[in-house]
Amino acid sequence: MRIAVEMSLYPLADDFIPPILGFIERLKTHPGLAVVTSSMSTQVSGELDDVFDALRVEIAGTFASPRRSVFVMKVLGGGD
Repeated sequence: MRIAVEMSLYPLADDFIPPILGFIERLKTHPGLAVVTSSMSTQVSGELDDVFDALRVEIAGTFASPRRSVFVMKVLGGGD
């Protein structure tokens, strides 16, 4: 099943751009995903398992930083 996730990352720090760009670049390394960015959010689409496996790895990597962060996500699925 194909899904799409629209997400925004909000690092709770003054220097917030590098963690956002790093997260997006790491997502792009996962095969089978389409990653599209805009000024407000990032859209990731692909097979459900591929998308959530990549998000699990990269969100965990973000949360491993001493910097606190917030993710906001919307998931679109179904309709196949």
